[in-house]
Amino acid sequence: MKFWKKVGLLVLAMMLCVGSVLAADSNKIAREKLEIRNKVATTLENLYELKPRAKRVIAECPGYAVFVNSGYRAIVWGGGHGRGLARNNRTGEEVFMKMGEYSVGLGLGAKEYAMVFVFGTTDAYNKFVNSGWKFGAEGELTAKDRESGGAYEGAVCVGREIWVYQMATRGLMASVDLKGTEYYRNKKLSPKK
Repeated sequence: MKFWKKVGLLVLAMMLCVGSVLAADSNKIAREKLEIRNKVATTLENLYELKPRAKRVIAECPGYAVFVNSGYRAIVWGGGHGRGLARNNRTGEEVFMKMGEYSVGLGLGAKEYAMVFVFGTTDAYNKFVNSGWKFGAEGELTAKDRESGGAYEGAVCVGREIWVYQMATRGLMASVDLKGTEYYRNKKLSPKK
């Protein structure tokens, strides 16, 4: 009888440990989501201060995504990473995402920047969050306003029905550097249903 009591106590102790680990992981995920939401809100406030028209554009578009990124370049190799959130304005659904960047070229330094993607169609938004998005062209895209008729002032068209505002810590950037960049769903924070 003593043996079964010990086994029972051991099983109970193991269940309590597993439960506390799962609760701690759940709390960590909730904190990480809150941190991303706060960074997204701050980024949007900064964008609206620089480009007041962007507030209406983002409110009326089918969806948008905001990423806060950091990058580095060490002599020849460079890279970066970021976290963000995509929001479907029609359904209110939020998808937490990640960004990875890889580059080759001379340079040295680090930068922090934010990118706000605006999707002109639901299809463009859905492809972005469900399939991810890669950009591998060389060079920088320069802001043009011809295509948008002023609505996307300060944004750069980077794909069919996709515009991007890129901001450094000091303001809106006139160009967007997307060499070897990939955006994809954060499976830990937003698993597919």
